[in-house]
Amino acid sequence: MSFGIGDLFWIFLLLSSLQPLWQRRQIEYRRFRSIQEFQQQRRSRAILLIHRQESISLLGIPLSRYITIEDSEQILRAIRLTPPEVPIDLILHTPGGLVLATEQIARALIRHPSKVTVFVPHYAMSGGTMLALAADEIIMDANAVLGPVDPQLGNFPAASILKVVEDKPISEVDDQTLIMADLSRKAIQQVQRFVRTLLKDCMPKQKIKPENIENIVEALTTGRVTHDYPVTVEEATEMGLPVTVGLPRIVYDLMELYPQPQGGRPTVQYIPMPYDDRRPLLPVPKGRPLEEPNQRI
Repeated sequence: MSFGIGDLFWIFLLLSSLQPLWQRRQIEYRRFRSIQEFQQQRRSRAILLIHRQESISLLGIPLSRYITIEDSEQILRAIRLTPPEVPIDLILHTPGGLVLATEQIARALIRHPSKVTVFVPHYAMSGGTMLALAADEIIMDANAVLGPVDPQLGNFPAASILKVVEDKPISEVDDQTLIMADLSRKAIQQVQRFVRTLLKDCMPKQKIKPENIENIVEALTTGRVTHDYPVTVEEATEMGLPVTVGLPRIVYDLMELYPQPQGGRPTVQYIPMPYDDRRPLLPVPKGRPLEEPNQRI
């Protein structure tokens, strides 16, 4: 039996179609082994909530990921499957998401009897910060950030809607804005009440000093900064949050297994190895030295 060029073409096409499936299986296996190793090192239940920008089918249309009801269902199931005496480690990389889903996860975390630790390798904004507030310890990279949790109504911050009503005479404000202001006031009160509940959590022990709770609520929920304001490690520590700096190496290795889908030319490139400063010496110039040009400021 002989093979022709046409047969080789079809074999090549078959292998090419199977390659993405094989690669996906490989990375899923590596993720499973890394999570298993992390759990063995920490003697805990590891849960990952990582949101990258995905691509829809073959169209290449970017789709932003965020915390959804499906996420809350999966995380609540993982928490239910965790024995009461086993700590929970939650690795967060998210821009936030739905308030309902976030609050469900946060309530389940503070109800877990053992220690809950949140790891933030890069950022956990908005709803991600709310999940971090539910933890007994927040372990962050030195350059990682959290964010405010002030409520947003559509495309507008609730605090800004209230400011419009405060600054303008009531006769000059339309009915829709007044309705939005009423909803904004309720939303801010609800978020403040919930954040206060998270910060007062004392299971297995008190994590926030009582005198710091109201300052944290004021800083994160009142909209005194923009919603995308980065709360650095230093600022979070100054507020009184239980922040520890320095992630285990395995957390970074896990993040490498959730790469951003590439499309076209990469926007960041570097040689993936420790920087070596032992550079070869430049040859000594011969002849008279060049005149230095006049410098201007």
